[in-house]
Amino acid sequence: MLKQALAQNGLIAILRGLRPQEAAAVGEVLYAVGFRVIEVPLNSPEPYESIRILRSTLPADCLIGAGTVLTPEQVEQVKAAGGQVIVMPHSDAKVLRAAKAAGLFLSPGVATPTEAFAALAEGADVLKMFPAEQMGPAVVKAWLAVLPAGTVLVPVGGITPDNMQVFVEAGVKGFGLGSGLFKPGMTPEEVAVNAKAYVAAWNALR
Repeated sequence: MLKQALAQNGLIAILRGLRPQEAAAVGEVLYAVGFRVIEVPLNSPEPYESIRILRSTLPADCLIGAGTVLTPEQVEQVKAAGGQVIVMPHSDAKVLRAAKAAGLFLSPGVATPTEAFAALAEGADVLKMFPAEQMGPAVVKAWLAVLPAGTVLVPVGGITPDNMQVFVEAGVKGFGLGSGLFKPGMTPEEVAVNAKAYVAAWNALR
């Protein structure tokens, strides 16, 4: 279902710093614009409560997940809160196995082909290419030449509406969007403006 959601709209909202009291309004704005995967990093204030609120507020075709998941215990807490996707900055096999055992979708962070192959062997659904600023489209192209056909690479870090095209041309099927989309303190209206710019750029490239 994660791959299907990204096929519908390849943009993942990363809401680092989101507070529970703003979760519903921000989530509704993102859904209305077309986002179908929303992630709350666990180093946000009360992240499990925000995940609970997003899951109870938004339709079932929007996947809600957690980012910056570092331990198997956190995987269980995300599942208990209603989260469906585990996103990691790294590729710790213990966390990957816990996520698969819990029946959750999995997007580990990888920065080398070795990590990418190892994560796929552990059942990763989507590979988070992080940090994208360090790698760029040439690396995407080189990786996709050797990774299994159908591998979904999602660059995260420094993605703007203006630099998406070179990545898409290299074979990317989605992006994770952080501070360019949402920063703590933004109003839902401000998030909507950013979200519309990203969605317009994404739709123009498809």
